[in-house]
Order: sequence, then C-alpha cells, then structure tokens
Amino acid sequence: MGDRMKVMAVFDIGKTNKKVFLWNELYQIVFERQQNFNEIPDEDGFLGEDLPAVRLWMLQTFAEINSLPEYQICALNFSGYGATVVFVDEKGHAVSPLYNYLKAFPEGLFPYSNYGGEDEFARATASPILGNLNSGLQAFRVSQVSLEVWEKTRWVMHWPNFLSSIFTGNFASEITSIGCHTALWDFDKKTYHDWVTDFGLRNKLPEIAPSNTSYLNEETNIPVGLGLHDSSSALVPYLRVMHSPFLLLSTGTWCIAMNPFDEEPLSAIELKNDVLCFLQGNGKPVKAARLFAGNTHEIQIKRLQEHYQASPTQYKSVEFNASYLEVLDDQMKNIPSVDQAHMDYLVDCDFNARDLNKFPTYELAYVQLMIDLACQQIFSLRLLLKEGTPVTKILVDGGFSKNSLYMNFLVHAFPAFEIYGAEVAQASSLGAALMMHETWNTNEIPMDLVKIIKF
Repeated sequence: MGDRMKVMAVFDIGKTNKKVFLWNELYQIVFERQQNFNEIPDEDGFLGEDLPAVRLWMLQTFAEINSLPEYQICALNFSGYGATVVFVDEKGHAVSPLYNYLKAFPEGLFPYSNYGGEDEFARATASPILGNLNSGLQAFRVSQVSLEVWEKTRWVMHWPNFLSSIFTGNFASEITSIGCHTALWDFDKKTYHDWVTDFGLRNKLPEIAPSNTSYLNEETNIPVGLGLHDSSSALVPYLRVMHSPFLLLSTGTWCIAMNPFDEEPLSAIELKNDVLCFLQGNGKPVKAARLFAGNTHEIQIKRLQEHYQASPTQYKSVEFNASYLEVLDDQMKNIPSVDQAHMDYLVDCDFNARDLNKFPTYELAYVQLMIDLACQQIFSLRLLLKEGTPVTKILVDGGFSKNSLYMNFLVHAFPAFEIYGAEVAQASSLGAALMMHETWNTNEIPMDLVKIIKF
C-alpha cells in the first residue's frame, strides 16, 4: 500500500466531452479518460443530455479507477457546465429528462413586470434575459407547465452539485453554481431573489454549503466535494498563484473576459452589452464579457480556404508585422465608446460582409479578419477595464493566446497593461482539485501551475 501514488480524482463534465482526471500531489495529470454520449430527446422531442448514461459511466469509471493498484484516491470532486438544473426526488433520482439550456423558453411566461421589469430584474440578478440559459427559469417553467414533474420534485439541483450527490447521497448547493446567470440570486441583497420564495422554489433548493465542503463516500471513505461551475473553477488556479489583480481572457469558441477585481454592481450599459456576473467560491462576484470570436474565426477560415484554395491551417503561418498596426489604428477610431449600448457591434463582425476579391492574397485577408476580431475584442475588454481599475495584467489563455496577430494587437491597444499568454492544463478540472487542497494534500500548492509568457 505504501508505494501507491496519492491522487485526487476530478470528473470534468462538459456539455460535449465528459472527462475524468487523476491529479498527483504536485497537481500533475497522471491519468485521464474521455467519453462522449449521444443526446436523447425530452418529452417534446428536444435533444438533451443522456442523464442515465452519464450517471452510469461516472459510477463505473470511478469504481474502476479506485481499484487501480498503482493509485490511492484521496479525494473526489467535480466541475460541470452551468445553466442546467436536475429535478430529483427525495432519494436523488431524476424525475424528468435533463432539459437542454438551448431549448426555447415560452414567451411571456415569467412575470418580469412584478419585479421592476426586465432591465431591473436583469440588473438585480446579474443575469441578462436569456430564457433557459437562466437556469432558475428552467425550474420556474416546470413549476408552471409540468405540474406532474414539479409534484415529484423534492430537490432542484445545479448540475455540478447533482454530480456530487450521485456519490454521497447529500443534497446541497454552492455559490458558484447559484451565481452563474441563473436569475436566482439577488446580488444587492446577497440572497435568493424574492421570486424564488414567491413561486415556491425556495424550499426545493438545497441549503447552501461552502464551496470547499466535502462529504464522505460511505463505501470508500473518500471525501467528495460539492462540485463547481466550470467557469468559476477555471479561475481558481489563477487566483491561487497570481499576486496582483488581473483580467483573464479565456479564448475558444467563446472568448470570455473575466475580471474578478470589480465588485461594482452591473450597469444597464454592461447588461445591454452581454456583461454578466458569476460568483467565486468565496462569494465575491466576477464580471464577465463574452464574444463569439472563436466561432467567427472558424467560419471565416473555411471561407478563406475556399476562396484562396488554401489549406485549413494556412492562417497559422501568417506572422505579425508592425505595419499592420496602422490599419488597426485607423479602424479602432470606429470602435464605439462604452457609454453607448451597442450590442450589435459585438454580434456582427465586420469581416462577415467584406468582399474577399478586394484582398489580393490570403495573408492580407486573414490580417483583416484578425483586425476586425481584435476591434470587437477591444470593445468587449473596455467594458471590464474602466478607469480606476486595479487590474494591471491581461492574461490570455486558449487558442488565440498562440496567435501572434491577436496578441500583438491587444498589446498595441492596451499599452497601460501587461499582456501575457497564459496556459493552465485542464483549468476547470484543476480548479476543482485545488478547491479541496486542504482536504487531502499536505504539500504547498506549486506556484508554476500557471505558465505565462509576456508579449
């Protein structure tokens, strides 16, 4: 037994990919596995998560890895996507399908007018009006139109906390899942919004426990965490090792900028420009602004590929040249000021309408694409970097952090800030592991978990 490696297991359950990792005491990945599941229809035929299949895979996988002779699992935790709740009975069994947050929310169903109208409701709950993407409204819909399900429901559980309950039989909520644009939390009063009580949801929400809470799994005596909302979890490694205020720009399909150092309430302009708040494990808010830039990049690369008969990866060979900054400077003059609500600017990238015949080479067209995306990103970042911000560093992780055009354009646009490319291996899973550090690991947290390169 003495030579078994002490590890912590984390299930990182995304909407597309389901993963499990084993982390050693230095927070290095020593084992990983991935699984994907086909979606199944709900009672209306809308496709969503195959909950029974995911649950069975997790139980079987944990039993398997817990029996591996080379590892001693000392703790278990979860990170999972937000905007999703599970309706369960008193034993924790689901009483309905897992509803997809992309499903349309019935028009006019929620009485915003009872709570000051849509703008005030969005401001108080730090939740832009997003229908089923406000997961509290998923519960509201069931309470109003699916009475049979509602009567069977003992607990309405957030997805990460439900995953935890599979292994513990304990039903609890934690603040990172409550605070991610659910429309449940009143950010002014720091408690549930009045509607939650008014419509009978409050007594179906499990009590709130600290985000680092753990329960013992009775079969294995392994401490099991409550789970974390994945975006909040991905911030944890940065917050643990960075010693000065920063903004994290996480780039992928969505480019999500997160400022954990702005505790001012959301303004009407911020809300109209798709800025929202979610909560850290310590209850402090994180302002977040999102841009669909990775998706735009992917679509336009295919367009360039077809027009110029280029390879799918030709854009990777386009290097930064200082002469491009003149074009960027000229175009930055047209970026709207942040005191004007201008959501259209974030939604529609200028490159979508550009005539490719005006660009004699692939390289020039690609440079223009990146300038157009950079201008949108600059506007989005300005929403979070108001005058007087304590933030001194912008950390960029994900795909665009390796794009020399993107990074150099940001350096040029934000001369008062230090710009870094950052890299954390499996950040949301690592964050869930770090949240339980004191439960299982007697070592100091390594300071090299975040790798950064200054531009």
